Amino acid sequence: MSRLYGPQHRQLQDEFDSRRMADRIELIAVKAEMDDATRAFIESRDMFFLSSIDHKGRPTVSYKGGDPGFVRVLDASTIAFPSYDGNGMYLSMGNITANPEIGCLFIDFERPFRMRLQGRAEIFRDGPLLGLRKEAELVVKVAVSETWMNCPRYVHRYEKKTGSRYVPRGETETPLCEWKRIDAVQDTLRPHEAAAVEKAGQITADEWMGRVFTGDAKA
Repeated sequence: MSRLYGPQHRQLQDEFDSRRMADRIELIAVKAEMDDATRAFIESRDMFFLSSIDHKGRPTVSYKGGDPGFVRVLDASTIAFPSYDGNGMYLSMGNITANPEIGCLFIDFERPFRMRLQGRAEIFRDGPLLGLRKEAELVVKVAVSETWMNCPRYVHRYEKKTGSRYVPRGETETPLCEWKRIDAVQDTLRPHEAAAVEKAGQITADEWMGRVFTGDAKA
């Protein structure tokens, strides 16, 4: 019995005469455990896309970024990654607390190369895992069920220009997120954020959006 395919997939595979190919790919490529090459690839990535399911059964996708190694392969069937400060919505993290099934897509845009991973996630608020990355609010530990290399045919080639200045690093002070300086959100800030804005000064939403649209490094 297939681990990946249900009747809805089989219907389309039969319609387009691809069932044999789909079965062969599952047989050859889909693994329940991560080998050394998979581990090296995952830990070399500085970003991935995380898919989770919300309280209404709707899929959501979020971008997770950090420095290479921010996703850690703990063993052949387990990964862990940090959840840093964000916009306060906690969509992905909240989804995981109610439905642990997630999907991850890791991409190297320079080669190109990509890898899918599926598993069951668990959130940790304390303990040794929280110390894996500086300023992690939470850590997500994932019991991997499947992982497989994906065809890179339609992945466009891009080169990395620079890393995000907001990624927590070593002894360097992490800068205040610029959009939290917007005047319209000041009454929603936490005390330490309000104190930082008092030093940096407020900006308008138009000022911040202008930086975003022009690719300003200060956005």
